[in-house]
Amino acid sequence: MSEPTQYRFSFGPWNISEGADPFGPDVRQPVSMEAKFDLYRPLGFEGVQFHDDDVVENLEELSPEQALKRAGEVKSMLDDRGLIPEFVAPRLWFPTETIDGGFTSNSAADRQYAIDRSLRSIDIARAVGTKNIVLWLAREGTYIREAKNAKVAADRILGALNQMLDYDQEIEIWIEPKPNEPMDHTYIPTIGHALTLAYASKDPARVSGLIESAHAILAGLDPSDEMAFALAHNKLASVHLNDQNGLKFDQDKAFGSVNLRSAFNQVRVLEENGYGKNGEFVGLDVKVMRTQKGQPCLDHLKNSRETFLYLVEKVRTYDRSQEKAFIEARDYEGLDAYILRHLMGVS
Repeated sequence: MSEPTQYRFSFGPWNISEGADPFGPDVRQPVSMEAKFDLYRPLGFEGVQFHDDDVVENLEELSPEQALKRAGEVKSMLDDRGLIPEFVAPRLWFPTETIDGGFTSNSAADRQYAIDRSLRSIDIARAVGTKNIVLWLAREGTYIREAKNAKVAADRILGALNQMLDYDQEIEIWIEPKPNEPMDHTYIPTIGHALTLAYASKDPARVSGLIESAHAILAGLDPSDEMAFALAHNKLASVHLNDQNGLKFDQDKAFGSVNLRSAFNQVRVLEENGYGKNGEFVGLDVKVMRTQKGQPCLDHLKNSRETFLYLVEKVRTYDRSQEKAFIEARDYEGLDAYILRHLMGVS
């Protein structure tokens, strides 16, 4: 019997936030990036998720040489603390050049901006110490469907993917699908769409997926099924675990806080299929509640990690012989009750 997986955890520095939302300003004081790095290991995390301008603040005001120098400084901060940069993602949704999309914009100049920014992000990633690039295709969609030709848009996304693969022969690209927000509809809404892009690319072995729980729920799908589909193709590079209360805006609630059974099934799929044995991180993407006091607020990260580990133990102590008997008898009512009681700790 193989040794149980020793899971590694990651989160992005934006998860320690000032608490602003679309309806109100900051409610907490900012924490410097270096001070955030000091918090990772004591919380039980070793992986750091980055956007390109998390690594290099004010990125667009700096020359390429200045940006790479700053990325090297951040790498030294990580090395000093025993932290690993999990990935870098080009932020293709903030700049004015991306208001109509990046790779799928109706402006040729803006499409070129998105390509240039993505290639620059690759250089920053290599300088900070990772070969992994995440593409959250946030604005690759429309506000109204007649505004773009969807076939042309799909071709443009694939073309951008191939340009990135050509630019650096060692990088891996992880596509993170989301069905909506900030756009009305996006062109790559699910992991199935993302993996189709991967197989259509010029180097499918270097393109895979990153699944966020809330994004799957927003698509009306079960996150564990999405993860299982990617695992079946050996293309689940990472996960962003959180929770979501229905088909609303992206809430990024603490993992398991809405649907503990769904969280159990996500952990079960990962545990039973060897996720993490090749060094994959269990990533979190969770927002602290706006009402929370503290400087900084960390309970949402600590609680989510602890919930994951609690559910790992629930998976490992799950009685497979009982499960098999229920399935062979097609007694799904019995199986349903067993799972609930197991989660509640009722014998």
